[in-house]
Amino acid sequence: MIFTETRLAGAFVIDLERRPDERGFFARSFCRREFEERGLKPVIAQSGIAGNRKKGTLRGMHFQFPPASETKLVRCLRGAILDIIIDLRPESETYLEHIAVELGAESLRALYVPERFAHGYQSLCDDTFVSYELGAVYTPSAEGGLRHDDPRLGLEWPLPVTVVSERDRSFRSLGDVEEELKRRMAPDSGCCSQGRHIDEVSVPRARALGTVGR
Repeated sequence: MIFTETRLAGAFVIDLERRPDERGFFARSFCRREFEERGLKPVIAQSGIAGNRKKGTLRGMHFQFPPASETKLVRCLRGAILDIIIDLRPESETYLEHIAVELGAESLRALYVPERFAHGYQSLCDDTFVSYELGAVYTPSAEGGLRHDDPRLGLEWPLPVTVVSERDRSFRSLGDVEEELKRRMAPDSGCCSQGRHIDEVSVPRARALGTVGR
């Protein structure tokens, strides 16, 4: 695997190293040792697949509060998505900044999302399948969320939004929840992360944050 750390500390783009032959190719998509060598959490507590029927479908922006905060390893298995993550660590130099990475079935590129990040994506074509490997079990009581269209976040989605859940639409504005977010995401709540650079997947700075729900 080829690991490239993004400008948000601890968040990595992971590309496959394919070994082709007459049958096709083989590539390792996960290795506990390689994750540990880079300070990444190699735990997979749950995994799942999301299917998105319509181009323009949007999911996000989701996270879990400590002590149930989770890492995510996200990969698109069919079609393509634009994946956006936001740094919610109050002590981080990139607090409230975000990056966007295109993930698709052709490259099978993955995005490693550290704990205390918000995550969301938009499908770029019909019938898109997205795989998640999660570092913690789903905990409804610890769910949090941010509005994907809050102007204070400044997230740039490539397509008109065709489908979004009522739950994601119901997230409150940043100004209503940012103080709670900072308090509950503080490092003494019980988690960690790390840092470096990949400008080609960067998107403009997000200027504020907050919310509860998912």
